Amino acid sequence: MPTRNPTEIIISVNGVTKTFVSGRGPNGKLCVLRGITLNVERGEIIAVVGASGAGKSTLLHIIGTLDRPTSGHVYYEGVNVFSLSDDDLARFRNERIGFVFQFHHLLPEFTALENTAMPALILGKKLAEVKDHALELLKEVGMEGRADEKPPKLSGGEQQRIAVARALMNSPKVILADEPSGNLDSANAEQLHRMIWDFSRKRGQTFVIVTHNESFAKQADRIVRIADGIIR
Repeated sequence: MPTRNPTEIIISVNGVTKTFVSGRGPNGKLCVLRGITLNVERGEIIAVVGASGAGKSTLLHIIGTLDRPTSGHVYYEGVNVFSLSDDDLARFRNERIGFVFQFHHLLPEFTALENTAMPALILGKKLAEVKDHALELLKEVGMEGRADEKPPKLSGGEQQRIAVARALMNSPKVILADEPSGNLDSANAEQLHRMIWDFSRKRGQTFVIVTHNESFAKQADRIVRIADGIIR
């Protein structure tokens, strides 16, 4: 695997906890994260592993600003993201963070090209402005020939490739992936893994990936293991 040159901390998670109201825990509360502290370097690929229910996806959602912590802070290049207003945080998320989930979450009524361009369209740009960039991303993931197809006509592997292209649309510095290959067969999973490494190395993008795939995890720059809501 090509090497990277560590430069600086891009994400800093400081003492993050997350508690949900639930009948399962003491006093009707369930503590999922119990004080997570984690620094992520620019261009690093981190694999987050652990048993189901350990708090991996909850941590990823908080790092991605999709959910707020009960306590603690998350900084992106020194910016305390949860001090932002809801509108500013939504814009920050769309501009600075890309997401790839186990289930692609493509919009079935839109073409592969339109789905890829969606993060830019949400920012208010016109499709004509970003079409060339979207097509280039589809080419990079090997889907340029399916740009006009809609998701129902595409295989699972093809849809996930488009989801990766969509995550890259706004040239985010950070890509967060939650079991991105969990719904793929081994051949498509391996292709997706290679794609992630290539994008990280070529573009200097940071990837934080939740995975149960130990083979995949071992290829990362670092493995973070979570058990009972803490890093082990």
